[in-house]
Amino acid sequence: MTAMDETTTDELNSEDDALRREAKDWVVHVATGPVTKGDLKALARWRAQSPKHAEAYARAAGLWQALGEPLEAAERVPRQDPVGRSANARRPLGRRAFVGGALAASAAAGLAVAYPPFGLWPSLGELTAQYRTGTGEQRQIALGDRSSVELNTRTSLDIRQSVEADSIELIAGEAALAAGAKPLAVHALEGRTSAIEAQFTVRCDGPVVRVTCLAGSVAVTYRGDTARILPKQQVAYAAASGLGSVTPVDPEIVAGWRDGLLVFDNETLSQVIEEVNRYRPGHIILVNAALGGRRISGRFKIARLDAVLTQFQAVFGAKVTSLPGGFVLLG
Repeated sequence: MTAMDETTTDELNSEDDALRREAKDWVVHVATGPVTKGDLKALARWRAQSPKHAEAYARAAGLWQALGEPLEAAERVPRQDPVGRSANARRPLGRRAFVGGALAASAAAGLAVAYPPFGLWPSLGELTAQYRTGTGEQRQIALGDRSSVELNTRTSLDIRQSVEADSIELIAGEAALAAGAKPLAVHALEGRTSAIEAQFTVRCDGPVVRVTCLAGSVAVTYRGDTARILPKQQVAYAAASGLGSVTPVDPEIVAGWRDGLLVFDNETLSQVIEEVNRYRPGHIILVNAALGGRRISGRFKIARLDAVLTQFQAVFGAKVTSLPGGFVLLG
């Protein structure tokens, strides 16, 4: 390598380092707030400067999500404030925690792909799935023998078939399944849902899996415990809580998406926004915490989700601010 080559390489490395630092600063600012409309517009302009800017931000955001919870847990210890009072409140991560040794020890290149922030793009596991739907997309797959699987929005799964049984691994998202005479099993987060001559849904929400029976009966097994559910019943499981109790549920609310509807019954605005975000590009950001606790009921067409924002304005007097990329500030 010549002296000129070495100089050029050093300059490129220096530019990349500076870009990474800027990206980390942006992520910390957005994550710890407060964030103004002007901040988000400035961030959009910064990311749009070049593909390298967008990639640097994506990687930094992925690192923040992957490392934020462990670092926050480490910081949640009793401490004394400047006047000697105990302060056990949860503190936001500072820049030092984010850019310090924890990040230096991380596999930076892969985390942004493995841990997409806000679910704005598929994770590595989802991208490599045999079948996958995008935002707002639904897809039906016939398995034969009167069995089928219907993928809801942002769903990824693998299918394995044999003469004796069909097996599905739900990687992320939600699926509605119809089982014929051949046994059908769905594996999700170490749990197993099995059925014959039944209809049911399985939804994987981060660390929690919820199974709802629509017709027939369904067996749900998780870490040695088994629950059998009948129509209009649901059971959930998670690593933190194990297999939960069987509870009654309204099938229209759970499976309304199959008819192109989102149905809400006395849900908080925060819960409604979280659900709507699964179906629309971009992201609705609630900037008024008090507004998030307000309750709402209604039926909304998935194909016309802007009507949800219109209702928020009409019912709650909420202010809706649209930003580039499908982002919406609701306050």
